[in-house]
Amino acid sequence: MSAESLVLAALFVPVLGALGIAACDRWPDLRETVTLVTASVLFLCVLSLLDPVIDGAQPQLSLVEMLPGVAVSFRIEPLGMLFALVASTLWIVNSLYSIGYMRANGEAHQTRFYVCFALALACTIGIAFSANLLTLYLFYEGLTLITYPLVTHHGDDGARSGGRLYLGLLLGTSIVFLLPAIAVTWAMAGTLEFTSGGILGSGMSTAAIGGLLALYMFGLGKAALMPFHRWLPAAMVAPTPVSALLHAVAVVKAGVFSVVKVIVYVFGVDRIAGLASVDWLPIVSGFTIIAASIVALRSDNLKRRLAYSTVSQLSYVVLSASLLAPLSVVGAALHIAAHAVGKITLFFAAGAIYTAAHKTEVSQLDGIGRHMPWTMGAFAVGAMSLIGVPPAVGFVSKWFIFQGAAATGHYLVMAVLGVSALLNAAYFLPIVYAAFFRQSAVGPAHGEAPMPMVLALCTTAALTIALFFYPQVPLALARQLAGF
Repeated sequence: MSAESLVLAALFVPVLGALGIAACDRWPDLRETVTLVTASVLFLCVLSLLDPVIDGAQPQLSLVEMLPGVAVSFRIEPLGMLFALVASTLWIVNSLYSIGYMRANGEAHQTRFYVCFALALACTIGIAFSANLLTLYLFYEGLTLITYPLVTHHGDDGARSGGRLYLGLLLGTSIVFLLPAIAVTWAMAGTLEFTSGGILGSGMSTAAIGGLLALYMFGLGKAALMPFHRWLPAAMVAPTPVSALLHAVAVVKAGVFSVVKVIVYVFGVDRIAGLASVDWLPIVSGFTIIAASIVALRSDNLKRRLAYSTVSQLSYVVLSASLLAPLSVVGAALHIAAHAVGKITLFFAAGAIYTAAHKTEVSQLDGIGRHMPWTMGAFAVGAMSLIGVPPAVGFVSKWFIFQGAAATGHYLVMAVLGVSALLNAAYFLPIVYAAFFRQSAVGPAHGEAPMPMVLALCTTAALTIALFFYPQVPLALARQLAGF
């Protein structure tokens, strides 16, 4: 197949898979087989595009012209290739995990769940491969809408309340901030195409650039910059596989991916480096890192703790991109992948604990590692990665971010990174210690969760370690993005 055909296939395979899943509603085994096959075919389509992109090619495809000179079009640049590779890889593992979770917990509306999941991945690939701001916006909004039924899956009052906050904040920020930002960009630049070095000319004042950057950063609400972050913990009412989708595979990654893409391809790193009007972004993202970590530290509910950990970790990407240095841009791209494999492992473990032991609070986990050694061992690996301890891939991405801060003289940022690492350790390590070294809480003995769930979480934990020793593919794409 040609590269253009592979791009088209990657966009439409999840849609066709969703139709196949819906058609197999009465046959659960066949429905789940279709899910796994669809995820595998998507991965192969994306993987087939990897070598050309690493070699410098940027396959393109245009579908339909929406505005004069602006079409719904796709071009695969290094950052989009990395995002698509992460999403398509983890969809396979998440699908395997979902089979075990949904069946073990007797979840209703399983066909709708798998259909929406497939369509969410279609939107994710559309975001990853977008060639311009219009295409990005359309698929960005599509991802919000298609994940709403997943957030409200349980259909109770809590789910509906969380869903309203989820939809209200994400649609609200994109309509109030992001859409005007795109309109201003069109008016000032005369184009919406993502272009190396940026598209904003010299006609904009320094203050105008700072204001436009603010519209983009807060308009991309999926990046969960404070104060527009509350949708993310509110969405924890969803089943755990959905939490994994939100926090590792699609939604939040779409946010921080878009942040990096806008900074690199709309503003241009060299164009805005040194401008005083953009110095607020490291401050806001640094505050989000510390404040969210403190909230996580004080949270007893395990999924809430992981949710605020995600808020903090996402701002690592925003912070490193805002440093406007090649090394920090590499760190931002790498952390998208590093956080994905580490955080999905943690959410998988949380879901396994709920399924096998029906425990949801951190204070209930004393001694659970003796009953669930594989689950809690994987949890420990994911935690070490997010703290930034080798041999986990989180160390690699954080090392590049730290180097970028040192190279640009951002010593306060270096301090934020150090304090954040200590806070990460403070809210993760006690869980691991309690699980393996404290007496078991009173209650009936139990074992591991169903095998598909354990296999999935062990796979992502293994990926977290493997990417530390073999980071060549994400590192090559990140270096291309940064231009060295």
